[in-house]
Amino acid sequence: MSDRPRKPAAFKLEDPRVRVLDTDDEAAKPSRSKIQVMPESDAALLPATIDEPAIPVQRGFGWATILWMSLGCLVLLGLGLGISNLVTDLFNRNQSLGYIGLVFACAAVLALLVIILREVLSLMRLETIEKLHERANAVLVSDDRKESDAIVRDLLKIAHENPRLAHARAMLQDHSGDIIDGADMVRLAERELMAPLDREARRLISSAAQRVSLVTAISPGAIIDVLFVFAAALRLVRQLARLYGGRPGTLGLIRLMRHVIAHLAVTGGMAASDSLIQQMLGHGIAAKLSARLGEGLLNGLLTARLGLAAIDVTRPLPFAALPRPALSDLAKDLMKRLGDTDTK
Repeated sequence: MSDRPRKPAAFKLEDPRVRVLDTDDEAAKPSRSKIQVMPESDAALLPATIDEPAIPVQRGFGWATILWMSLGCLVLLGLGLGISNLVTDLFNRNQSLGYIGLVFACAAVLALLVIILREVLSLMRLETIEKLHERANAVLVSDDRKESDAIVRDLLKIAHENPRLAHARAMLQDHSGDIIDGADMVRLAERELMAPLDREARRLISSAAQRVSLVTAISPGAIIDVLFVFAAALRLVRQLARLYGGRPGTLGLIRLMRHVIAHLAVTGGMAASDSLIQQMLGHGIAAKLSARLGEGLLNGLLTARLGLAAIDVTRPLPFAALPRPALSDLAKDLMKRLGDTDTK
């Protein structure tokens, strides 16, 4: 029997020669005398495509965490003992100086408590966003309507302080009573709430990459390049976290940077950036740029890739209904800006 493909032909389903097979009928053999039709799988029944977890899940306290917490407590105890001795010495010298020192000490303790409270609240907010991402991924698979409603309510609480999302919040609240599947509800929330934020995130990443490229292209030393790139990366991650609803403090920013670097290591983001750079340079673009602008292009692309990884970490919803920002699109904007700078 020949394996050549059958030529196109027209036929009617009520024709007695036509046989419609089941999708799980693997024992059926082709026949010369009959036309066999294999129906395609329903797209709604196919497994949903979801994002991989942005960061590896880590539970419990590690020895490094215990070490730093212990050292921090010892430092605080030492500072408290030193301040107490200082206030006591001031009272021994002069009562007025003692009261002045006591007021300053109380103000310092109050400020420290406020800072600690803000750091704890910022960490809790980041934890809430991470859990929202995980819950949305689960709903895309389970299609649980009750859980999707809870996710939308939590999203609206986070987005309540953002004035640019007022219309999206009103639309989602209007659709809260509609008959919509759980996965579709999550996709609707993503289209309404995340679309304007994704556009702003792309603008922030493009601006940061262009700034890094231009500064490193004209800076006189490598140390300045390293410091500026590091400061720009911290600023970009903080801006993206604030954009998507997080308000990271110092500890929260450190945690976000760890997660972004871990995400880059898991997804191989730096390798993807290197391959893209080699591909662009291989097409003769390096001949149009000077050596310094080429270094600026490299630093700008790495900054852009870091920003894309930060989106995956700080975004409360996975990319299901909206396209994921691509590094190639940001690279085109960056190269156009550098090309305009080189011709001036």
